[in-house]
Amino acid sequence: MSSFQMITTLFLLAMMVGPSNSQLSATYYAKTCPNVSSIVRSVLQQAEQNDIWIFPKLVRLHFHDCFVHGCDASLLLNGTDSEKTATPNLSTDGYAVIDDIKTALEKACPRVVSCADILALAAQISVSLGGGPTWKVPLGRRDSRTAHREGTGTIPTGHESLANIATLFKSMGLDSTDLVALSGVHTFGRARCAAFMDRLYNFNNVSGKIDPILNGTYAKTLKQLCPKGGDVTSLIDLDEQTSLTFDNKYFLNLQNRRGLLQTDQELFSTKGAETVAIVNRFASSQSQFFNSFAKAMIKMGNINPLTGTNGEIRLDCRKIN
Repeated sequence: MSSFQMITTLFLLAMMVGPSNSQLSATYYAKTCPNVSSIVRSVLQQAEQNDIWIFPKLVRLHFHDCFVHGCDASLLLNGTDSEKTATPNLSTDGYAVIDDIKTALEKACPRVVSCADILALAAQISVSLGGGPTWKVPLGRRDSRTAHREGTGTIPTGHESLANIATLFKSMGLDSTDLVALSGVHTFGRARCAAFMDRLYNFNNVSGKIDPILNGTYAKTLKQLCPKGGDVTSLIDLDEQTSLTFDNKYFLNLQNRRGLLQTDQELFSTKGAETVAIVNRFASSQSQFFNSFAKAMIKMGNINPLTGTNGEIRLDCRKIN
């Protein structure tokens, strides 16, 4: 299912989703689990010793969870109808580290911290440890008792037009600044060749055509890394300059037509789009990017959370209680 077959449904969802949720609070665990952030940070620092790419992986998990029925940890559930087995999530990773965080938190404060909040905290701390901004994460989410595999079509792919992506984000209560800022997470991490090979060999379904927007030298490099008929699961740095560091180099890449994914490059290369000025602003000011990214992550984390008596606090993030 395409992301945009569900836009009407998403607009209805967006009517229930505001830019903030008064039931979430940065001090939610102040009495019940006061060391929650330091525990998550400790596990992540250890995890990085085993996987240098773990930080972008965990931010991606939070994003993919929130874009399907809201931030409710439904992505983490196992099962034949699970979200993680749907096509947009087949390349997601980092689940074992979420399990490690949950185990540590259950030992320190049993039956208190939700898996949905773990995803939100892991994303924030991952960005911070990667050199990016920090922010106070609103907490108090509860966990879904069901997966929403049918809703994974709302997860953006790397092949869609700016107009489609902007419509999708708007339906989630996110504006153009949020779109550009959140796209900036591609300043670290990697993507599979399959996510962009059409730009090299079959642009707009024309055999042999290269995306004309793509920098020619960069295209040649990418063809060497992702040869036609080669392994489409090979991983390529999203930011060829500083792929392990959270900075604003991503936006400089876009200005030089060296954005890896079509959805990235179109933020800058779509004539007349309001996103062009935002890319230029973030390229010239890392502090403005960091500030906008933190605000956008808070807004995204507020998409349709389960609170109060809705949902549950899972003891195991991979299954309901």
